[in-house]
Amino acid sequence: MTISAATAFLESAYSTLNKDFFENKLPKVQITIQTSPKAYGHFTCSEVWKGGKKESYHEINIGAETLNRPVSSTIGTLLHEMVHCYCAVNGIQDTSRNHTYHNKRFRDEAIKRGLLISYDEKIGWSITEPSKDLKSYCAKHHWNGKLTIARQGDFGSGGEPKPKKPSSTRKYICPCCGASCRATRDLQILCIPCDCVMEIA
Repeated sequence: MTISAATAFLESAYSTLNKDFFENKLPKVQITIQTSPKAYGHFTCSEVWKGGKKESYHEINIGAETLNRPVSSTIGTLLHEMVHCYCAVNGIQDTSRNHTYHNKRFRDEAIKRGLLISYDEKIGWSITEPSKDLKSYCAKHHWNGKLTIARQGDFGSGGEPKPKKPSSTRKYICPCCGASCRATRDLQILCIPCDCVMEIA
């Protein structure tokens, strides 16, 4: 599969979802596939793409590192961003905290479109999963298996975060006063007030 084929699929899915979930009232957007190590996707609140003298478009990006998740999950992300688009064009304030915290207005609009939404203290009603109905919808349109390419990056293959590398530093503690610090294993560290060699914890 090529990136252009993946983009074409997402553009086609956008049109189908727009017709079935938004009464075909969402504007045309530019769909991109770019690196996005901290999110599955994003929607630009401003029309960042310009074409000709009068044309301007919002952007929906789908994270390149997680593109090959199960299609229903990627469609769930696309639909999530389409809900942001719906709210933007209809004057519904669905986020705060520099567009990171998703409020109940976002949640309610997302649930109407077949998404399961969970709450997180930092990002609000943002955690998104496809419902059974949305999974069935994807199967009905023969979308399963349509996205088989992903960029290797911070999320790793299939949308899972890469395991953290073991730390090269160690914690040292003074056996006399309990003061601590971190440093590489090769060092010998002295607690000056106690005139005592610190030990690796």
